[in-house]
Amino acid sequence: MEKLTTCEELVMKTIWDASEELGMMEIVQRVNDKYCKEWKPQTVSTFLARLVQKGYLQSYRKGRVFFYQVLVPLEEYRGQQAEEFVKFWHFDKADEFLRTLMMSRTLSRSEIDHIRRLVVEG
Repeated sequence: MEKLTTCEELVMKTIWDASEELGMMEIVQRVNDKYCKEWKPQTVSTFLARLVQKGYLQSYRKGRVFFYQVLVPLEEYRGQQAEEFVKFWHFDKADEFLRTLMMSRTLSRSEIDHIRRLVVEG
């Protein structure tokens, strides 16, 4: 899976967060609103073209509007990002990653219980 730039991630996150397929102008509006950007349609169009080229999205035309379908699910991308993070910062040791997470923020009781269940149940 090819790495995304920060700007491409913002566009993808906007699309992943949507409950329906979005047209380009909807993507522009949502990414600008959510991430306090002032991107023009041609800027977002460039990011979308790169995302299609990298295999994250597929576009199709309905009338005069281009819509975008997700080809790489959010969970797949998150998993790949988590794997890279653990390998780089924690020398491939997941337990070190969890320790760092626990030191950087307070986990709720339900988060701790959920992590325990995930570890025990696999």
